[in-house]
Amino acid sequence: MKNISKIKILMMSALMLLMGACDSWIDVNENPNNPQDAPIQGLLTNITFESTLNVYRAGSISSNYVQHLASPNPGSSSDIMEPLDYSGTWGSFYSVMSDITDLVRKSEDLGATHYAAAGQTLMALNLGMVVDMWGEVPYSEGFDFSTVTPAYDDDQALYTEVLSLLDQAIVNFGLTSTVTIGTDDFIYGGNIEKWVKFANSLKARYLLHTSGTQGYNPANVLAAAAAGMTNNLDDAKMNFFDQRFNPWAQVAINNENLLLGGWISTQFIEALDGTSYPTVDPRLQLMVGTTDAGEYIGVENGAGRGNAPEQGARSTLIPGQYYTSTLGPVLIMTYSELKFIEAEAAFSTDKPRAYAAYLEGIRAHMQMLSVPNDQVVAYLADPSVSMGVGALTINDVFKEKWIATFLHPETWNDARRFNYAYKDMTLPQNLNPDLNNQFIRRLPYPDSEVSRNGNNVPTVTLLDRIWWNQ
Repeated sequence: MKNISKIKILMMSALMLLMGACDSWIDVNENPNNPQDAPIQGLLTNITFESTLNVYRAGSISSNYVQHLASPNPGSSSDIMEPLDYSGTWGSFYSVMSDITDLVRKSEDLGATHYAAAGQTLMALNLGMVVDMWGEVPYSEGFDFSTVTPAYDDDQALYTEVLSLLDQAIVNFGLTSTVTIGTDDFIYGGNIEKWVKFANSLKARYLLHTSGTQGYNPANVLAAAAAGMTNNLDDAKMNFFDQRFNPWAQVAINNENLLLGGWISTQFIEALDGTSYPTVDPRLQLMVGTTDAGEYIGVENGAGRGNAPEQGARSTLIPGQYYTSTLGPVLIMTYSELKFIEAEAAFSTDKPRAYAAYLEGIRAHMQMLSVPNDQVVAYLADPSVSMGVGALTINDVFKEKWIATFLHPETWNDARRFNYAYKDMTLPQNLNPDLNNQFIRRLPYPDSEVSRNGNNVPTVTLLDRIWWNQ
């Protein structure tokens, strides 16, 4: 673990930055010609920290949609896919993107090309997540303080920008930088080689999202993947510390204190316990807790816990596991995810490569969770898992990726591309009637935007699809 005193210093600088930072175009009363001059080191600390939290924030919204989690209460809005106000989440994304804009500008002025590249990579990450959740969003007028009512940019054009940012970052990482990134980077601690792999891996992710469009080229995905992460040590993640727990750990702790959340969907339990598929997955015991009776029993999305008590009769997230360790990481992108990206991209053109990548994705996720090696070998030897090159289906790839991206917002992107066609996945009970017996396709625009920028906010429903999901 990094030196705690350094962490405290860096967090203090980040908190000072947060206190002084403006929230994108919201805080327009501050004179843009006299900004509080945060150093690039403090900016990067805050940006790596908040970008990681944004992954958590997005995942906490989508994990019920993809039936990793379920609410213990019947008819919960998150379970039944009712519109909710995500003004806070929207503000968090735009706040960090505003800081990234400052970081890139200042870094370019200083010749600190590696800082600029890190900023471009994280702008691509945050912008990509915003587009994936909402579609058309402000960007071109979002950060120059010229208007309080910025225009909304076309979501397909914004994807072009995401990929351009990643290409620029990859180039800039290869240049000499006047300032060296160090412990102010909470993701890689200044390891530029890993940043380059991360940028290429993100490029593969966002290119894959376009698999249902006319311009999709799997060769481009495979080329980016080949330049990406090569093992679990390359995972993009941020470990937490005593001053700030992993937020998923906090969900588990809160649940123990009857602030209910983090209950596990029946869909997830039955996908791993031998009900939906022939083999019991050894990862189950390392990802979720048992009931007081030592069983794995989930909650049906939308139905709630029924007559079960508040604790002990259903499986939940519990403290101390990989995803819920207080000092453990929130995962931004993993080597395991990249192997499943490769498997999907290669599926139609190079089936042996797809099969090898599929198996490696499973192995990498199991090793990340510290599944005992004999259990890894046994699971991979099961004929329902290692079915052979010829028998591999795209459903197999999506199923295993759905497990490996537990609690991650990327799962919702996959679910929409896959038309939610996971085995035994059904619409939640008490579904929002406005969805006409269909799964949700996007988030509603937040109330803060509707009230402040209503003339520019697109008119959409929860069934209107993001451009790559038409």
